[in-house]
Amino acid sequence: MEVLHTLSDFIDSDFAVSDSSCSYYYEGRCLESGARLKLPRTSMSEAITHGLMQYLINNDCYSREGKMYGILLVELPNGEQRVLKAFSGLLNGCSVVEGWVPPIPGRDEVALEEARTLAQLDALKQELLTLKQLSERQEYQTLFDEFEQQLQVMSDRHRHCKHQRQEKRQQICNTLTPEALTIALEQLDEESRQQGIERRQLKRQQNAVLQPLQELIAATDARISELKQQRKALSRQLQAQMHASYSLTNFSGRSRSLQELMPGGSPTGTGDCCAPKLLHYAATHNLKPLAMAEFWWGASLVNQDKIQGEFYGACAERCQPLMGFLLSGLRPISIPNRDFYTTSPLLLNTLTHLPSSNVFDSNEKRCNFPAFSIKGEIPILYEDEWLIAVNKPAGLLSVSGRYRDRQDSVLSRLRHLLADGMALVSVHRLDQETSGILLLARDRQTHRQLSQQFQQRQVHKVYEAILSGAVTVEQGVIELPLWGDPENRPEQKVDWQQGKPSLTHFQVMAREGDYTRVEFTPLTGRTHQLRVHAADVRGLGVTILGDRLYGCCAVSSRLHLHARELRFEHPQLEKTLHLQAITPF
Repeated sequence: MEVLHTLSDFIDSDFAVSDSSCSYYYEGRCLESGARLKLPRTSMSEAITHGLMQYLINNDCYSREGKMYGILLVELPNGEQRVLKAFSGLLNGCSVVEGWVPPIPGRDEVALEEARTLAQLDALKQELLTLKQLSERQEYQTLFDEFEQQLQVMSDRHRHCKHQRQEKRQQICNTLTPEALTIALEQLDEESRQQGIERRQLKRQQNAVLQPLQELIAATDARISELKQQRKALSRQLQAQMHASYSLTNFSGRSRSLQELMPGGSPTGTGDCCAPKLLHYAATHNLKPLAMAEFWWGASLVNQDKIQGEFYGACAERCQPLMGFLLSGLRPISIPNRDFYTTSPLLLNTLTHLPSSNVFDSNEKRCNFPAFSIKGEIPILYEDEWLIAVNKPAGLLSVSGRYRDRQDSVLSRLRHLLADGMALVSVHRLDQETSGILLLARDRQTHRQLSQQFQQRQVHKVYEAILSGAVTVEQGVIELPLWGDPENRPEQKVDWQQGKPSLTHFQVMAREGDYTRVEFTPLTGRTHQLRVHAADVRGLGVTILGDRLYGCCAVSSRLHLHARELRFEHPQLEKTLHLQAITPF
């Protein structure tokens, strides 16, 4: 089965990548040497991936189920470059598909046991479904509601009668003789007792009818719990058998089972993800990995927020723990030190020793020079002893997330690169998919002062975007209340009851074919503000090109939104700093 594809299968023969920037690293530490090993996701690997997406979008079988897909750019012993492609788990029930990297060896050894166990699991699943659909549950709920309604009607009637008895007692105490009063009070008390008896009788009737149903439902729930435990035990048993037989090989030629690599246990599906399959195949076929990229395709799974066509890194639970072993045998990546760019003549000439006439103009410091890149890491636009401004690439987080697969960020990279990096704090954030100017402070006082400027709307921000359609108006203001639904993160929506006010000025810059280039000036800084203001019909009603989260269907290499300008008062120099980053699209 041929799985090595030529580059022309994915990109045009005359395709050229304008830059070799890296937007993500698959990384881990070698188990033997402790060296830090990295494999990049480059602009070339992303371009190849977009070619694969074009293939997937034209074949319905790839959209039936959501899953991760990936490519690995490799070099053959003769120096030729080829591409491997893989899918996670099974594709429409099959583990081996023509043209795709096969699964890691080991599954065949437990195929018979796997089939038997899967049949048992399916039988348990069917029984669980039957038990969960028990008709007596609905019958119980219907009867319970009916009795509750009767009790409520009775309670209302008894309450009214009680109020009448209290009024009657007050009246007869002043009008009847003692003997007649005693008889009348006894009659009122008897009425109260009869109503108590009536209520108890209804409750006994309710218990007599509902108790058998309750017992049946309780027994069913106990059986459901038992079946779930059986399923869990069978799954763990099969998982242990498969992980003992799964054997991974790295670029040092060493092989280990999943059980050896993750002795504490691992989630179901470990070893079936794209990255391990691609790297294992390359290692066992004498192929040198150059770059890798993974993306989601198809519908998002329950309790996930995966977006079709978006790039994702190694998953924290299944892939990341294996990376150190899988990458062993590759040459370690060295990390540039602080001296590289603090003493760079280019940086000194550009940032520090500009002629005074070009630095200040009406008390405004203006920087509109090409970004200086630290060996391809993070392009720096401006730097002094108090703050740093960088040109964040699209696809990179501003700050690290909670989970392992979201640790790579502007802040984490700068903290590794700079001698004083651990003191850095991000003043504001840009969406992962948005490129442009990001400001970081080097000390607490500067961070506090800059944060106050952002909070008090004293910072002038300009964004540039390409919208995926035509905009009829030339300029205007969009004002909508935005709210992030906690049940549907990270999406934001317009909500007139719970939303927070957001305000954006816009100006059409140009119309380019079917697209519209727009300049946005946000006066507030709500999450996804510009993306919602563009996409919502109460705004411009046209999504930003590449914004799949808000409904853009056009195939695009990125979100076409760029933070182009930032103007603020430098808290220490007492000058207006005006930063600009050239729009990359």
